[in-house]
Amino acid sequence: MIIFPWLVAGVVSLMPAGVAPGTAPGTPAGAGLVASDEPRPLVIGHRGACAYRPEHTMLSYETAVQMGADFIEPDLVSTKDHVLVARHENEISRTTDVATHPEFATRLTAKVIDGRRQVGWFTEDFTLDELRTLRAVERLPALRPESAAFDGRARIVTFDQIVAFAKQAGVGVYPETKHPGYFASIGLPLEEPMLATLGRYGWHEKSDPVFIQSFETANLRALRGRTRLRLIQLMETSGAPRDLVTAGDPRTYRDLATPQGLREIASYADGIGVSTRLVVPMDAGDNLLNPTTLVGDAHREGLAVHVWTVRPENSQLPAAFRVGDPAARGYASAHGDLAGWLRALYKLGVDGVFTDDPGVARRTRDALLSGGQTSASASTWRSSSA
Repeated sequence: MIIFPWLVAGVVSLMPAGVAPGTAPGTPAGAGLVASDEPRPLVIGHRGACAYRPEHTMLSYETAVQMGADFIEPDLVSTKDHVLVARHENEISRTTDVATHPEFATRLTAKVIDGRRQVGWFTEDFTLDELRTLRAVERLPALRPESAAFDGRARIVTFDQIVAFAKQAGVGVYPETKHPGYFASIGLPLEEPMLATLGRYGWHEKSDPVFIQSFETANLRALRGRTRLRLIQLMETSGAPRDLVTAGDPRTYRDLATPQGLREIASYADGIGVSTRLVVPMDAGDNLLNPTTLVGDAHREGLAVHVWTVRPENSQLPAAFRVGDPAARGYASAHGDLAGWLRALYKLGVDGVFTDDPGVARRTRDALLSGGQTSASASTWRSSSA
């Protein structure tokens, strides 16, 4: 195994609280994000704490807050009656028990969403009241049997419920608009009800604990003219934003990740949300290669860099951070050295991490900020929550 100098354990220089994320040395005052009291790097509960509870449920969001997340992330889709709810996708056969409801059997249909044909049940074909009769289930039960044990215990939740909970709990929200172009095309745009909900709870300003994210560019550009809340351009390792494809624009996510692309993003967004592989590439065997210049390039444009998705299971970690015997039963779903992977990412200067295990991310960050190390592992939460 190759060990790169940046990966070697040692003192990690983390940005102190009160300093604007994405602010590189020499960046003009006021560029990028505003200074705030948010800790750095941010711990973002990806769909809550979905390593332990079914994603996008109050069980998951509550667990994320208990574990120390700074922000909780809901993916937003619309109901038939134009209410925003939290689901990973608008197709809900893998995240709810809808297939077991005979009254909805005729709603099974095929659609083309962002160029991909899908068969299933879709939120835009249900009213909120109908969706509330469903129960959430674990999307990846073989990988997360512990979470699957909570199948059927939680309902689908609205964005309004999530924001109300976040305000009460003292954490921020980090909503993603899912398939915004598609929802706009069927008369159910996501942006208007999203901003209305945030506004009802007093969140309007750049200094408020809100980030709005999208894999498309057009809706972020439009939002820039409508809100002062912080906007994040999401980027995949391959492919292109759907709105650019539709418009015949040849640019890809890789093009957006270049210095020129980042400069353009900085004209309408406050940061980027990227796959960890855009920061640290891996080979076919999931071995880490040398980091790219993306973090530094983004910081020079005043953009924060939030990376996704940092997961605890061996199968989801780089090879260097997997623990145990690969031939052993349950190896793929066993938790590896998540703290080690987080330390490596923090050392590279990222401003936030989307993680399925906010507890390890929080403890690792806090230990580094205090000048210590941590051997944080999932077992801490498991034993305390048994």
